[in-house]
Amino acid sequence: MSASERAADSEAGGRELLWRWAGPLAALVFFALVVVLLHHQLSRLHVRSVFEHLHAIPRRQVLAALGFTLLSYWLLTTYDLLALRYLRRVIAYPRIVFTSFIAYSFGHTLGFSAFTGAAIRFRLYATEQVSAVEVATVTAFCSLSLGLGLATISGLSLLLTPANAAAVLHLRQSWTMLLGMGLLAAVCAYGLWACSAQRPLEIRGWALRPPGAAIGLTQLALSVLDLSLSCAVVWSLLPADADIGFIPFLGVYAVAVIAGIISHVPGGVGVFEAVILFTLPNVAPEALLGSLLAYRGIYYFAPLVCGALLFASKELSAQRGRLARAQELASLYVAPVVPQVAGGLTFLAGALLLFSGATPAVEERLYFLNRFLPLAVLEVSHLAGSAVGLGLLVLARALFRRVQAAYYICVWLLVGGIFASLLKGLDFEEASLLALVLGVLILGRRAFYRPTAILAERFTPVWVASIAGVVITALWIGIITSRHVPYSDELWWTFALHGHAPRVLRASLAVILLGSAFVLLNMLRPARPEPAVADAADLARATPLIAACDTTLANAALTGDKRLLFSDADDAFVMYQIAGHSWIALGDPVGARGGAEELVWRLREMSDHHGARLVFYQVCGERLGLYADLGLAALKIGEEARVPLADFSLEGAPRADLRQAWRRAQRDGATFEVVQSADVPRLMPVLQEISSSWLSSKSTGEKGFSVGAFSPAYVQQFPVAVVRAQGVPAAFANLWLTGTRSELSVDLMRFAPDAPRGAMDFLFIELMQWGRAQGYQWFNLGMAPLSGLEAHPLAPAWHRVGNFIFRHGEHFYNFDGLRRYKAKFDPAWEPRYLVAPGGMALPRVLIDVSVLIAGGVRELFAR
Repeated sequence: MSASERAADSEAGGRELLWRWAGPLAALVFFALVVVLLHHQLSRLHVRSVFEHLHAIPRRQVLAALGFTLLSYWLLTTYDLLALRYLRRVIAYPRIVFTSFIAYSFGHTLGFSAFTGAAIRFRLYATEQVSAVEVATVTAFCSLSLGLGLATISGLSLLLTPANAAAVLHLRQSWTMLLGMGLLAAVCAYGLWACSAQRPLEIRGWALRPPGAAIGLTQLALSVLDLSLSCAVVWSLLPADADIGFIPFLGVYAVAVIAGIISHVPGGVGVFEAVILFTLPNVAPEALLGSLLAYRGIYYFAPLVCGALLFASKELSAQRGRLARAQELASLYVAPVVPQVAGGLTFLAGALLLFSGATPAVEERLYFLNRFLPLAVLEVSHLAGSAVGLGLLVLARALFRRVQAAYYICVWLLVGGIFASLLKGLDFEEASLLALVLGVLILGRRAFYRPTAILAERFTPVWVASIAGVVITALWIGIITSRHVPYSDELWWTFALHGHAPRVLRASLAVILLGSAFVLLNMLRPARPEPAVADAADLARATPLIAACDTTLANAALTGDKRLLFSDADDAFVMYQIAGHSWIALGDPVGARGGAEELVWRLREMSDHHGARLVFYQVCGERLGLYADLGLAALKIGEEARVPLADFSLEGAPRADLRQAWRRAQRDGATFEVVQSADVPRLMPVLQEISSSWLSSKSTGEKGFSVGAFSPAYVQQFPVAVVRAQGVPAAFANLWLTGTRSELSVDLMRFAPDAPRGAMDFLFIELMQWGRAQGYQWFNLGMAPLSGLEAHPLAPAWHRVGNFIFRHGEHFYNFDGLRRYKAKFDPAWEPRYLVAPGGMALPRVLIDVSVLIAGGVRELFAR
């Protein structure tokens, strides 16, 4: 690579890194501005008065808010129902209600909707055969419904109450009305498209089918009604002196929700409250904040607890009479989705401990503890609780990644956090929440199997910004609750039962020092070197692993045109190459199962670091669950034909054509021989001539990636099957073998122009007979692309597109003819998959894979 090309790559990498940090940093800056605004609004606020107003809310208002919450969550389940009808999927309504409620209860509170709500839907809908692409569609449909409701309510509020809107937004009334009309026009445009469009909407190569009038109009109506109900929860809890009608407040609520979404803060915590406080300046901040705390408890916290209990206890309640197996059954049920749920809950638990450490304890409980415990225990417990909270924030990402060490550390940190919560102030509520998170972790302990070191998990900009946001919020809460105490150096060494300010000061310093040390350690640690194209040393490392593999595709690593990523123990490797913005791995990882699973995660992290899409091409179905954990969707791309050699023979009527071709080739003077790799060099000139003439007759060039390309260095690594005509080599194929004798197949298969008729059939028949004699179990005829896809009218869109290409794409590739040829040998057909990100990225992924297989990488190397 020239110096100019290296400079261009370096510049592109810098831009890529800048864009990866831009979004998280912008969200963090926005959140910091909100904190400054809140600090200004609440500069004279007293925490005690906030809780006094919270406890003073009348019971009838609380009951009304609970009723509106129940109705709102029930309406939210109809989004899933409509989305599944859009997909033409019929699922029992109780299953939809159960799944949707749990998904929304976690997604609303934790904010990690891509990891929680979508993951829960994928796992709980799995029994209904709902694919990852369909789950992504359901999630997008629900998000669109929320956006339509917000746009409708905001637009109506701007038009119906322009004076109030102008005062809140500090705009002229004409501008607010224009903005309202623009929002409503966008909603009307969607409604017209949904009701009357006859063709799909093409967006970046992705076709969106109009939902139709019934679904589209119902979606609009339900989105407005649902947001109205969730707004009614807040409105019913407002103080009596909040002189604002429901319709004007509906617009304020919509603006607050939009601001929370833009901030990317989990649940919009702080941002939502800041907007409400800013737009209702005539209401006492203590009373209004008390109402907002009640709203958080009723609309967010209560459903989260119910959802977590439902999720963890479903199998236990279903097996009430079999208590001996209850824990194992619950573990099996919860384990698949635990990494996403537990990671989110652990992050929330860490934030809870930090926020708790920044707020004063209840005086009555402190007096009670002082009767039995020395003051030193309280001081140490407070400091330990904050340190545990930071540790849980840091380890939450490793739980998402299924790291085993993080699981065990989190279990002990949660146990320590429970004791710290009780010893620093008898905080039973906080300890109960931590115990709930601990229970979810214990039930799903089987999900955390990766032996990776925790420090090997590099933090992304989003995670750094998220942890920093929580720490900043905790520090700000500590400042607010201790602002009546003037700072002095003596505070650092003040230890007293009611010494909240000194404890907050010491805990803040500890959290800042520990957090900064970990971030610096993570950022300054040298990154693992990324593999280049395999050299001779890499191929030598891979050779024993290939020999021990049961599938012949592992031999593709020896082509020399791929990168090889090895496990730390050298017991597994994965082969991949880069095309466009896609990192494409060929087949499943080769080697030990533990090392292979670790490599999949490492490759995902490497591709994420470069902002690329990770793709696995031509994988079997055994590890689809692992790829789903990475957030990848599986698409069937064809079927692999494997002939059982123990049963292979030329006898019987079904094999008459093969028998006839074999005998005809013999009559024409065809003979068969397997030349061992040590003797291949002496045949290389004639093999080179056959290969060149074959390429010329086909008017094609060498392919790459999934097959080899002819070169003496590559071909002489393998035994070569040779067909001779009158003693002269006329056809050859290099053999891919397995050391376990599980399978054999061919890679390059080339024929001279004067090869006998039926030489291909003759070669395959002789190879199968030779393989059976050598003790091999299977002969792999390779994959028939786009074979075996569903032809049902309600089949997924990819299957319908694939079937169309399979039937009508003979001008580009003989799909049907290839499958019919392989079917002559009566093979077993096994599905093969492409595993890749779904949604809008899929068309680009398919292009990158096609370019790579067609030999684009070789042209890249040639340049």
